[in-house]
Amino acid sequence: MKPLTLLEVGNLDGLVVIIILIILLVALSVSFMLTMIIKVWYEWKDQRKFSRKQFIQTMVISLLICGLISGVICGGGL
Repeated sequence: MKPLTLLEVGNLDGLVVIIILIILLVALSVSFMLTMIIKVWYEWKDQRKFSRKQFIQTMVISLLICGLISGVICGGGL
């Protein structure tokens, strides 16, 4: 007998979309919190302004790292 995947069971596309959206929201919130911690630390240590460009770059780098970690965990690498 052939093993069934999640999508072959029937009409569970919505569940897959919800799981992907939850992963995205968690990655965005973790990335935002990490970026805010880095911003506060940068402004406290160097007494300089954390620009919008630096904020966006830090957020994108953090999102990429969260995506890599999520891919390793969900892909079965660990």
